Amino acid sequence: MSLIVAKFGGTSVASPERIKNVAKRLVRIRQNGNQVVAVVSAMGKTTDELVGLAAALNDNPPSREMDRLLSTGEQVSMTLLAMAIEALGYKSMSFTGRQAGIMTDGTHNKARITKVDNERIEAALAAGVIPVIAGFQGIDANGDITTLGRGGSDTTAVAVAWGINADVCEIYSDVDGVYTTDPRVAPRARKLDEISYDDMLELASAGSGVLQSRAVEFARKWNVVIHSRSAFSEAEGTYIKEETDMEEAVITGIAHDTSEVKVTIRGVPDNTGVAAKVFSALATNAVSVDMIIQNISEDGITDISFTCPGADLPRATDTMERILPEIDAREFVVDEDIAKVSLVGTGMKSSPGVAARAFQTLGENQINILAISTSPIRLSVVVDAAQTTQAVRCLHTAFGLDSDSVFEETQLSAEEIAAKMKKGR
Repeated sequence: MSLIVAKFGGTSVASPERIKNVAKRLVRIRQNGNQVVAVVSAMGKTTDELVGLAAALNDNPPSREMDRLLSTGEQVSMTLLAMAIEALGYKSMSFTGRQAGIMTDGTHNKARITKVDNERIEAALAAGVIPVIAGFQGIDANGDITTLGRGGSDTTAVAVAWGINADVCEIYSDVDGVYTTDPRVAPRARKLDEISYDDMLELASAGSGVLQSRAVEFARKWNVVIHSRSAFSEAEGTYIKEETDMEEAVITGIAHDTSEVKVTIRGVPDNTGVAAKVFSALATNAVSVDMIIQNISEDGITDISFTCPGADLPRATDTMERILPEIDAREFVVDEDIAKVSLVGTGMKSSPGVAARAFQTLGENQINILAISTSPIRLSVVVDAAQTTQAVRCLHTAFGLDSDSVFEETQLSAEEIAAKMKKGR
């Protein structure tokens, strides 16, 4: 008998019919002799709708009240799923993050889990109940509701799996596993049977939307096995774990992220301490900086560029307007039409020539590189957003990641996909 935590995303519980299907799946797990704990996200686009309601009333709603508001989405889906399970003749109980013992720090909107008190969940399991837990939320030391940030239900599921010592944490979504890249962009992408924590963490951090990076980080720290799979089929997905049986490839996968922007400060005096002032001010204003590029100084003047999430742009702009006179720079400009494309693989550490092949491939395809960032297992480049699809496809082919079959869910051209991604920003 196995103990399984099964997390279902918003598309999996988007309607009463889909909630019934999830309930049937959980019951089948029980009928196969296993114990199961469910973790759910809010139904469909509920979180976006709640954000919209708040914005209609207040341009800058208090973060505490936003957490209380957004937490209601998961509470609706958890109770409906518990009701659906009961309708199938099995006992079920729903639990908020607080009731499930998810303790967090006091950072509203992006809290971090500090403790998992699993007593009520273990008691429910011992009583033959299928517990259903609201993802994305917890409680801080003051008793206030906190949320874990977008995708936080993944982190909830991994934390619960660790807290009850589950055999596996199954993350169900509308995709059937982890691919070498987004198959909607590169139709010859391959689904991976297994992937290491390190590679998955880099892919998630670089823009792969299959799993939240914090969930993978938590799983790696506490050695929780994740099984990423589809809520709409019984097929095996991809296992994320410490050791994999697959032969180590140089490149495991390619991720792309069109949500970042590039800010360039022009005419910066090349003086000691200027960069420190700029990036200290950005940090103080909670702007997450990704890549940093500084040009070679000419006549004592240089340019400094950095990338950051598009969501941080208002704070970055406010910071630049304030810091520009202090550092005596000429101006700053923003480029929102960029994308980050990242090659990830632990095999890069022992395989020289990865960067050379990547740059040569991009050059042969007339794709201009705007910025470069590296780590021992990741190489990221910034390119024009309109060239995202072309960059992903040519790199995917150049590093031998193409499969013999073609992913059939999209018939869009490269140009149509690029336009769709840009519009989606």
